[in-house]
Amino acid sequence: MKISVVSTLYKSKVFLEQFLIEIGKALSAIECNDFELLFVNDGSPDDSVEYLLGRKKDIPQIKIIDLSRNFGHHYAIQAGLQYANGDYIFLIDNDLETSPEILVEFYNEIKGNQSLDVVYGFQESRKGDFLERNSGSLFWILINKLSDTKIPHNILTERLMTHQYVKELLRLQDANLFIGGMMYWVGFNQKGIPVKKGARDGASTYTFKRRAKLMLQAITSFSGKPLEWLFYFGLSISFFSFLFIIYLVIQKLIYQDQVQLGWTSIIAINVLILGVISTFLGIIGIYIYKIFKQVQGRPNAIVKRIYE
Repeated sequence: MKISVVSTLYKSKVFLEQFLIEIGKALSAIECNDFELLFVNDGSPDDSVEYLLGRKKDIPQIKIIDLSRNFGHHYAIQAGLQYANGDYIFLIDNDLETSPEILVEFYNEIKGNQSLDVVYGFQESRKGDFLERNSGSLFWILINKLSDTKIPHNILTERLMTHQYVKELLRLQDANLFIGGMMYWVGFNQKGIPVKKGARDGASTYTFKRRAKLMLQAITSFSGKPLEWLFYFGLSISFFSFLFIIYLVIQKLIYQDQVQLGWTSIIAINVLILGVISTFLGIIGIYIYKIFKQVQGRPNAIVKRIYE
């Protein structure tokens, strides 16, 4: 039995020494001697790659997939999974918020139930400050309201997967990646285990802007409901506008010169209509851009070099 450990590199140098120690302990605990440690360099600006190349002398199982630039976390994960050839693939972030030794619990769970294809971690309660906790909760509520694919709340990157599951996951040719949703869209038998995340040393590379971008990516990649809502909202505005016009006509017929159609109300209505149209066109434009990106057929990531 071979296990592939897949992790991405972006400003990861400060974590790598401890990460290698802990993942080594976890692999020893499950008595796994056949393994590979596959790191995907997602354009990391520090010397993470140089550090790992130095460690290959004592850990020859280290393998580095060096991307040509920063493509983003989900795209780097996809690239790493493409090169993993173990019977089981363990996906984990190396920032140590989740201890690599969680592999032991995941492995015992999946070996104890042969019907399982995936064991993943989730947070029972989110860590962080008020904004981080509530924005994260809002994200999962929105994506489940909008998407036909139901995704467990507060899932983590960390998961242990069978080779068959990963093979089917990689068959999806999405150019607009939301890998958390894709992992549940493919189905298979999956089980979640509650995991308590620790505090990260240093600031997270997932800024509020990047989280907002991910939410937009997730919603537009997995749901057409915003377009449906636009249609019904536009229909409602048209209906009430028609009723309002009838009301104004009746008022004018009954009271004639006593009724003055104000300039302010006309301007206000025009501005409202302009805002609604602009919003509609913006949402439609996002979906058109997604289609454009998909049909371009460009690779999601480019591998510059592989350090075996």
